[in-house]
Amino acid sequence: MPEEAPEDGTGEPDDGPRPLGLRVEPTGHSPVDAHLRRLEDADHLAVSGHLEVYEDVHRGLRDTLTALDRPAPGPAPRAAGHPHPGS
Repeated sequence: MPEEAPEDGTGEPDDGPRPLGLRVEPTGHSPVDAHLRRLEDADHLAVSGHLEVYEDVHRGLRDTLTALDRPAPGPAPRAAGHPHPGS
């Protein structure tokens, strides 16, 4: 006999999403905060949709961290004591 979903008080089985009540504290780093806010989307999805949200957040956080290792755009700093090319 299959297991039934709990009832919601109306006599009907309740198999919809149940919010986790996840609350994300801001980190002060806007790109990270934007990715973490995406976790709140899982509250409105069935469990089967959580993995996609978690993977999306993980990918975004990984990309944000990777971007910290990239050099800043613009001319590369010159070593002290070296003349400019063409001088």
